[in-house]
Amino acid sequence: MPHTETGAKLDAASPLPDELPGLDEPTRVPLAIEDWATVAIMGLLACITFANVVVRYFTDSSFAWTEEFSVFLMILLAMVAGSAAVARDRHIRIEYFAEGGSMARRKRLAQFGALMVAVLFLLIGGLSLRMVWDDYRFEETSPGIGVPQWWYSVWLPICSLAIALRALGLFVRRGRKSSTAKDGGAQA
Repeated sequence: MPHTETGAKLDAASPLPDELPGLDEPTRVPLAIEDWATVAIMGLLACITFANVVVRYFTDSSFAWTEEFSVFLMILLAMVAGSAAVARDRHIRIEYFAEGGSMARRKRLAQFGALMVAVLFLLIGGLSLRMVWDDYRFEETSPGIGVPQWWYSVWLPICSLAIALRALGLFVRRGRKSSTAKDGGAQA
């Protein structure tokens, strides 16, 4: 049976606590951008897949473009969700190291992690710009439906930059976090 932070047991009849611990901390750029982009991409994926299934069922053929476009949307969804995870500080980490030690050590590790994520995605964004330029310059077309490949690849540097900026924002927020935050004190 799940427990609350105070150790009380929760069941289906238990009232919800006044403050839920999973609320997002304030950010300069609203997190609703990633949330609504995720909703739109998932809705589009569901509609495309449903239409393809219906067409296959009734006609024994399928839309040729759905596979290629669905793969693109799933990659875009992963990038948008990655941006939201970084902004919410929900990225993968080893809790033994990240949550252990003094508050100053945890703050430094959180800042280091955010900085490394920013560096990684700035590198990915910079290198992917070259790929987009090559796709455009050599007039590469997609293998399935023959549209210009850069229509798909241009989103990689855009999303990488968004993730890097979210990581830099997290770095700044973790730098402002006061050392009394663990003891229940206010944050700066």
